[in-house]
Amino acid sequence: MQMDPFYPEILAPVGGQAQLFAAVKSGADAVYFGAADFNARRNAENFTPEGFAAAVRYCRIRGVKCYITLNTLLTDRELPAFAETLALVAASGADAVIVQDLAAAAAVKEYAPALALHASTQMAAHNISGAKLLEEYGFNRIVLARELSLKEIEAISGAVSCEIEVFVHGAHCMGFSGLCYTSCAFGSRSANRGLCAQPCRLDFRNERRDHCLSLKDMSLVEHLGELKNAGVCSFKIEGRMKRPEYVAAAVNACRVKLSGGQPDTETLKSVFSRGGFTDGYLTSHINGEMFGRRTKEDVVSAAGVLKRLQRLYDKEYPRVELDMTLTAQAGQPLRLSVSDGPNTVAVQGPPPEAALTVPLTAERAAASLTKLGDTPYFCKEPEADIGPGLAVPASALNALRRAAVEKLNEMRGAAPEVPDKTNAILSRIEALPFVPAPEKKALRLRFQTAEQAFDCPECETVILPLREVAAHTELIARFGAKLAAEIPVLLFPADENAALQTLVSLKDKGLKAGVAENIGAVKLLKDAGLEVRCGAHMNVTNRAALSELEALGCKDTTLSFELHLNDMNALRCGGKTGYIAYGRLPLMRFRACPQRDEKGCGKCPGRAEITDRKNERFPLLCDGRRYSTMFNSTPLCSVGLTEPQTDFYTLYFTVETPEQCREITSRILAGQKPEGRITAGQYNKRLL
Repeated sequence: MQMDPFYPEILAPVGGQAQLFAAVKSGADAVYFGAADFNARRNAENFTPEGFAAAVRYCRIRGVKCYITLNTLLTDRELPAFAETLALVAASGADAVIVQDLAAAAAVKEYAPALALHASTQMAAHNISGAKLLEEYGFNRIVLARELSLKEIEAISGAVSCEIEVFVHGAHCMGFSGLCYTSCAFGSRSANRGLCAQPCRLDFRNERRDHCLSLKDMSLVEHLGELKNAGVCSFKIEGRMKRPEYVAAAVNACRVKLSGGQPDTETLKSVFSRGGFTDGYLTSHINGEMFGRRTKEDVVSAAGVLKRLQRLYDKEYPRVELDMTLTAQAGQPLRLSVSDGPNTVAVQGPPPEAALTVPLTAERAAASLTKLGDTPYFCKEPEADIGPGLAVPASALNALRRAAVEKLNEMRGAAPEVPDKTNAILSRIEALPFVPAPEKKALRLRFQTAEQAFDCPECETVILPLREVAAHTELIARFGAKLAAEIPVLLFPADENAALQTLVSLKDKGLKAGVAENIGAVKLLKDAGLEVRCGAHMNVTNRAALSELEALGCKDTTLSFELHLNDMNALRCGGKTGYIAYGRLPLMRFRACPQRDEKGCGKCPGRAEITDRKNERFPLLCDGRRYSTMFNSTPLCSVGLTEPQTDFYTLYFTVETPEQCREITSRILAGQKPEGRITAGQYNKRLL
């Protein structure tokens, strides 16, 4: 049976062939998986080029959509290999690609337009402004951040016409996807590059709890009806690193719920959980109950349900309804016509014989023709045009049915003919202009508070959070055109209008520019009529993405701090570029703040610390009780390293005192390292 286009799809994770069979046979409407590279789960089994095409064909025959994950950040040196991978995906007949990097999005739009374009959750789309800009850019679907409430999902869905997809079951990252740099900072394994080592699951502590960076898995299966009413078109299950039994259990639970039944949540919990499930974000119950970790009891409970779950996918799931017509007339070859709607096949067999005893009837013919149990097809009532007194052996009817199904499989599984645009993609990238960097870099100072800010003659730009500029409007007169207001990295729908009004008001007072650390902030700044400057959280790692941001109206961009400094040299194609030369890097952004207890924020002052197993201390700062940020224990500093060819460099101050801000700036201007511990971070390491 073809899926109602208005019925939400169940989208299942596929890490390899076993998971593919489990997902499809248990009733998933769509699956998502990756080729060997360029996907956010590079450590999953994934598929070889040959296996990849076979996997897409397997799904296409069964009417299951295939969404291919190409959702990692790309470096310039990887763009040729990415172009070849995109050509493979386009030729396979897949339905869509999921991307994070704007370079990937641009290539899909121009050179593989038959593929739908899905914005990965790695793009951290969490507000109306971001969703609108992504839709305007050309995305057909947006995978929203996991941290949103039902009300926020409904607000975003109602503001755009593109499709909205949400995660409904699986792991919760502690930090916002796409905005987490912990794995890269600790071990050069970038989550934005598909290599997250999940250090957050280790025993980080604060005064409230141990394992304070580990959340329970989400399960929104009980809320599927509400999500459907909120405009969600796709229910996504997390877990490309999980075993096939997990995939089948999650798909089955969603299928049962959507069919009006009661899913077996205890089995779902047994196969994999971290001390149970949470729906805290969706229901706006963000508190200490959301935290949990995998225990020995969780592992033991999983072992007891695996064999039972295998029965969920031991046979084909009949999802494609067929029309069948058998023609049996004396002296003429048997003929069976089979149609799935768009495709029709016909096969022939030997002429029927005269019946010696019982003649063939429509009912007896249907008994053979509807034996489709080993296929994804079903037929309710075959039609039959049978002449009188004729006999046809059941074996002949079975042979006709098998031949028709085989021909239909060939037709349904055929990949479209798609021209290879690899060279065209590479030519477009190579045609990007290269603009030499100036001889001397400009200095930018970014402060966390107005109290830290000071006048520095060598400083070209002073950056302060929007809340600080709004609370201290005298900063506009003090710093003039140098001042830029940093939009909150996380700005939820309820706060968007107020932020826009504040920006417009500050513009009237003389503010000229703002810094965008998320795609939604780009639109807000443009709507306010302010100059757009992109921060490091925009995750720019290649020239093509830089060019796309420039086309969106961004004047300059701070490059990703996950890049080697040498890799920044090639990112010169128009607008100004820069890098963070000093600062405690923001490692994670939390909506479920580790400082929250069962009652919420309480009297928390908005500043705290988290410690790891080595007793390293990581500062935690709150942003207006909307979200909090964990910063690295050791400041990044590029002094002494080979400087990249950029237009500016930024000193990024967070927890430093006003006196420390002045002293550090003075030392770096003199070419000296700050006192105390520092790290070179990723700047002298090759990005994996």
